[in-house]
Amino acid sequence: MSTIRFKAIESLINRGYEPVGPAIEKISDYYGKHVFGEQAIQEYLSREAYEKVKAAIVHGVQIERDIADQVASSMKAWAMNLGATHFTHWFQPLNGATAEKHDAFFEPLSDGRAIESFSGSNLIQQEPDASSFPSGGIRNTFEARGYTAWDPSSPAFIIGGTLCIPTIFVSYTGEALDFKTPLLKALHALDNAAVAVCQYFDKNVTKVTATLGWEQEYFLIDEALYHARPDLSLTGRTLFGHSPAKGQQLEDHYFGSIPERVNAYMRDFEMESLKLGIPIRTRHNEVAPNQFECAPIFEEANLAVDHNQLLMDVMSKVARRHRFRVLFHEKPFAGINGSGKHNNWSMSTNTGKNLLSPGKTPKNNLQFLTFFINTIKALHTHADLMRAAIASAGNDHRLGANEAPPAIISAFIGSQLTAVLDELERKVKPGGKMTPDEKTDLKLNIGKIPQILLDNTDRNRTSPFAFTGNKFEFRAVGSSANCAQAMIVINTIVAQQLREFKSEVDQLMGKKKLDKDEAIFQVLKRYITESKAIRFEGNGYGDEWVKEAKKRGLNNFAKTPEALDVFVRKDALKLFEENEVLTHREMEARYEIQLEMYTKKIQIESRVMGDLAANHIVPTALKYQSELINNVKGLKEIFSAAEFKKAAGAQLALISEISERVNIILASVNDMIEARKAANKLSDARKQADAYCYKVQPFFETIRYNVDKLELLVDDEIWCLPKYREMLFIN
Repeated sequence: MSTIRFKAIESLINRGYEPVGPAIEKISDYYGKHVFGEQAIQEYLSREAYEKVKAAIVHGVQIERDIADQVASSMKAWAMNLGATHFTHWFQPLNGATAEKHDAFFEPLSDGRAIESFSGSNLIQQEPDASSFPSGGIRNTFEARGYTAWDPSSPAFIIGGTLCIPTIFVSYTGEALDFKTPLLKALHALDNAAVAVCQYFDKNVTKVTATLGWEQEYFLIDEALYHARPDLSLTGRTLFGHSPAKGQQLEDHYFGSIPERVNAYMRDFEMESLKLGIPIRTRHNEVAPNQFECAPIFEEANLAVDHNQLLMDVMSKVARRHRFRVLFHEKPFAGINGSGKHNNWSMSTNTGKNLLSPGKTPKNNLQFLTFFINTIKALHTHADLMRAAIASAGNDHRLGANEAPPAIISAFIGSQLTAVLDELERKVKPGGKMTPDEKTDLKLNIGKIPQILLDNTDRNRTSPFAFTGNKFEFRAVGSSANCAQAMIVINTIVAQQLREFKSEVDQLMGKKKLDKDEAIFQVLKRYITESKAIRFEGNGYGDEWVKEAKKRGLNNFAKTPEALDVFVRKDALKLFEENEVLTHREMEARYEIQLEMYTKKIQIESRVMGDLAANHIVPTALKYQSELINNVKGLKEIFSAAEFKKAAGAQLALISEISERVNIILASVNDMIEARKAANKLSDARKQADAYCYKVQPFFETIRYNVDKLELLVDDEIWCLPKYREMLFIN
């Protein structure tokens, strides 16, 4: 065993495995303890200030300066009581991470004393240096000014002695430089459009809220082994590594007993998360060894996105306390399942109704079908945008790899709901009025929807967008992604679709004098027919689906660059601008940023792969080959010519194979470097992304294949990298 691997494994043995998790407490004793939420707001604010803040949260009413000063003073008092000494505006720039700049409450006085200070202006707006955050050309590098502005709908929280205030992040000229700003706009667009449609069924509905329940998959690896793998520490995934004899084929890890060390880690990060108001409820082993999942209770989508970003940060910090590293990459290990972040999306009203949940009456179920069918129609119209929303270098490794949904976007609704839609399509006559008996019969059948779905446990793991009883599950989102990207697209396309639906229904009620229900039936029938191509109940992994999808006119964007092109198509630009979510300039900037992000990730992987192959793997292989050569020379000295061939034949073949694979590796690394140099000379971001995708990345497979073969040939004692069998099983 090599010195690096020995020291890595020795450090694990020497430290022991004592649980370092927290003592067990009742969740109710500490849930939300570090959140300036409803309870803290009521306790620390005056009645007037409390009402103003609630109005800002619920209705988006602007908070006046004097009220902001009251809120800031109360927030400071609450935070200092919990030991906070600093504050920060916490935001989500377009680099995929979160950002924060800490300032102390401390303010010196002229007489040499000091006080703790935090004003309304500190709360509402700050001016961080924006020069190093991605902007996609919205501003020049030397124009560093950017603004963060308080988002009252997401409560402040304390972490590490710092009061964190969730904010939006915009440029000096007002363009969004973050994920939160367009998400809030998309949620507002959906609220307006959905409320207008809800008025057909219930005049008491005045607000519709998009909800999100994410499921976060992740891998754990021992800290020492992580540091002994430069590819893991620099790229988030293993660029080399032969599959172990035992991987996930026995399916014994899924939902199995959670290892003690992992359970201690889970308890620890869950406690920290619950203090921050993140309603973590579920934990379990996932399919692959060392893979796990956690999931919260549903929340309002904006808050859920904030909580997911915060959770990933908490998980990473807590992992270090347990001498783990948490891996959020979509495919950290070849040959076993990768990780996703399933986004469970629905809509709820201020009256407590889930719009994607059937009710007990035909009226409620017609409302359910209205929002259900409009969502499917929105997916059909804008499937390519949904694919673009999940595009990334990491997710390219996972999509369609017999472990995650394919890159072809489709919807699964189950056989029961398919039958309901077929009946609705069949019974509603296009262009003509229905008889009273036909209406009654149709409504009676619609009334049975809750019963037919009651025991519906159908699920299709191969579907990117599956209906699961009272929500749609967008399964194709990558584990490292910010949920906001998918939520911006989903809420915008559904908002647009609902606006179009209401316009068409109102026209039928006006021009053709149809009653409301019949007008709704007529439009829904047409939507069912028009969106049939997007509905697929079969195996999304099969080659047959690829052929069938092509016949249906569904696109199959297998790689990120072609998927991202959708963001700057005329229809996409028009969609986001009409719904006042993102301007043309903002969309084009995001397109540039994501292309650049994709290119840089492939570039880094290429450099790490070349370095490891040429400076670690090949020297190790040659060292072993030298030992074999010396051994063969010794055999030649003691055996006769006839005996030598028999005695040294296997070793000679091994020496030859090592030479062959080393030559292939070195030649491929050299060709990859030349392809990378050529790609780096390109100034056009799209062409450069293509070059890295189709000219540089193809060398990865050849280099990896031959390195992994060498792993099987070279003496285990001198192999320089921890192997999969050492990394993938935590006891």
